[in-house]
Amino acid sequence: MTRSLVTFAAVLLVAVAGCGGSSNESSKNAGSNTTGATPTPTETPSATATAKSGGGGGGETVQLAAPADGSLKFDKTTLDAKAGNVTIDLDNPSSTPHAVAIEGNGVDQSSQTVTASKTSVTADLKPGTYTFYCPVPGHRQAGMEGTLTVK
Repeated sequence: MTRSLVTFAAVLLVAVAGCGGSSNESSKNAGSNTTGATPTPTETPSATATAKSGGGGGGETVQLAAPADGSLKFDKTTLDAKAGNVTIDLDNPSSTPHAVAIEGNGVDQSSQTVTASKTSVTADLKPGTYTFYCPVPGHRQAGMEGTLTVK
């Protein structure tokens, strides 16, 4: 009985210690992974949609979707956003894997690849023209890309 009580106390102590930490750590990546999945150790920060923040204010979130039938296209080929931290939310209701990436003007950010789920990518964007696309091999070449205009 004493041994199980000591084991229980040790487990409780580890659990309580794991709940500690600064609120800064817990909020640092908030919103960068909307799928709720834990990134695998082989993923890079850009694969988990973590943006390099250049301190830009403003920005906004824009919506994008892939078709439920798994077609290799987005529902939009043009997006507009304000300069600053811009997030593209992608809704992929199909079982075909999709992701969303932003490139141009020194930016190259990608979201996680998901099936029947949502994901997003965020980047600090200056005014200009960028390309958004699906980075899954072959999808961009099949037409899953568009133009993001940042003002």
